[in-house]
Amino acid sequence: MKDEVNVLILSCGIRNKLVNYFKMVLDGRGRVMAADSSHLAPALYDADKYFIVPRLNETGYKESILNICKENNIHAVFSLIDPELSFLASCRQEFLNIGTTPVISDYDVVEMCFNKFAMYQFLVNNHFKTIKSFICKDEFYKNVELGTINYPVFLKPFNGSASININLAVSKEEVEVQFRRYKGLMIQEFASGTEYGADVYMDMISGEPVAIFTKEKIKMRAGETDKSVSIKDEKLFDLIKSFVKKAGLKGVIDIDIFKVNDEYYISEVNPRFGGGYPHAYECGVNIPQMIINNINGCVNEDVIGRYDAGIYMMKYSDIKIIRGKE
Repeated sequence: MKDEVNVLILSCGIRNKLVNYFKMVLDGRGRVMAADSSHLAPALYDADKYFIVPRLNETGYKESILNICKENNIHAVFSLIDPELSFLASCRQEFLNIGTTPVISDYDVVEMCFNKFAMYQFLVNNHFKTIKSFICKDEFYKNVELGTINYPVFLKPFNGSASININLAVSKEEVEVQFRRYKGLMIQEFASGTEYGADVYMDMISGEPVAIFTKEKIKMRAGETDKSVSIKDEKLFDLIKSFVKKAGLKGVIDIDIFKVNDEYYISEVNPRFGGGYPHAYECGVNIPQMIINNINGCVNEDVIGRYDAGIYMMKYSDIKIIRGKE
């Protein structure tokens, strides 16, 4: 057991609650540090120590993060934005060499998660129900003619995030317009069922799923859950356990799922904390504690389903004020 555990949260942005959850878990037995490329990221100022770092695509970024970890005895590092996850996964050994554990899945798994069509192919090949998708518009048109899919459909970047450039198309003409406007699009069947989200933790020592929190999404904003209600369904738990193990995921995972005609369909997978994770924490699913346990060499207890259903989460606005000299 370590005397203290220091955690570094990259691209902390507006995720103040996550910073404070880790502070509560550590309770003075370590420090929570945060980094961002903007000094106007409010979560910085809730951390015990913060750093302004270059952007991911700027010179000196990698050296800056590694130096922070080395100089501040960081034991665990993770990011809250998608582009940074591939960096952490690809540099895993460099972090481990200085005593820092990246809380992230392996590089090839991360890359599959960020390529929505690659994830679609994985799900189909492994017999998981998922939303029908096409990367070739001509193949899509053929399937429309065959009657295996019909309008409306969603058009989205196959490697996008945060619901950017997602559009609904109701005709071939609209599909053509979007394909001329944007590159790297995929066509996805319109799912009219109920949308769910799952916050999952795969123990980094045992490789087993030890926490699954599921919620029905009531309202979304900019790709994040704004309002939700906790639900419990053993059928859904079993599906998620089977999927995360088959995919080889590790650490924190956020999964989007649709329920259509009483069947669950896996939609998208993010190998990081989702924006709606506070709902899980407030219901007693303490993933920050699980991360600290793993860093201390302890395997986590399986707590899947140990929370109450029918608990609602509602996000609302708050502000952070700092003086210029700060």
